[in-house]
Amino acid sequence: MIEERDIIYIDHELLICRKRAGMATQTAKLGEPDLVSELKAYLARQTGERDPYLGLVHRLDQPVEGLLAFGLTKRSTAALSKGLTQKEYCKDYYAVTLNRQEGQVGMLEDYLVKDGKTSTAKVVTADTPEAKKAVLRYRMVNVDKECALYAIMLETGRFHQIRVQMAHTGLPLLGDRKYGDEESIRYSEEHGIKNVALCAFKISLPHPVSGKRLVFTIEPEGKIFERLLGNKKA
Repeated sequence: MIEERDIIYIDHELLICRKRAGMATQTAKLGEPDLVSELKAYLARQTGERDPYLGLVHRLDQPVEGLLAFGLTKRSTAALSKGLTQKEYCKDYYAVTLNRQEGQVGMLEDYLVKDGKTSTAKVVTADTPEAKKAVLRYRMVNVDKECALYAIMLETGRFHQIRVQMAHTGLPLLGDRKYGDEESIRYSEEHGIKNVALCAFKISLPHPVSGKRLVFTIEPEGKIFERLLGNKKA
């Protein structure tokens, strides 16, 4: 069930909440809880409406934690969706990898193709049919002998983008059993990292009605994040 502390912001038009790692944003599987259903139940309790409106604008992978924005009216949902396509959103992530000293600052630019049968994506050449360009920027925030914490900013929003691109460059995320390599998967199992070590910790967007720029942040949960954020670089 959604807890009060998961609701980061709410007014008559906009809802910002934290999705917990392990919960699907939305699912068609009978009996499996998902964020959309939980939020609608929360709104029903708050408003007394039997079927409150909730507009889904974007998603996060089930094993990933982070902030999501929802419209509470049709007009606000349309405005949020338009802002997303026009790149008016800024979304920042924290990701944890093994410490492989691949570089402290950089940009990744690849072409990705989604495989619907396996629900995975892979890096391909630019001339591959249905390939989509994927761009992200990363910066090392902190590091210890075993792990590294990166701040990542997406410039495009592709399926599994961060997980695929980081793995392709040699930095698979801890807890990622789809894209991890033997070493990262073994480390994750040994240290009890069950979900992907990725958190959408910051979102900046214009309010769908007033246009005022809003910024929201959260602290990621999990011991691996606590370890590296507790003494992060300035």
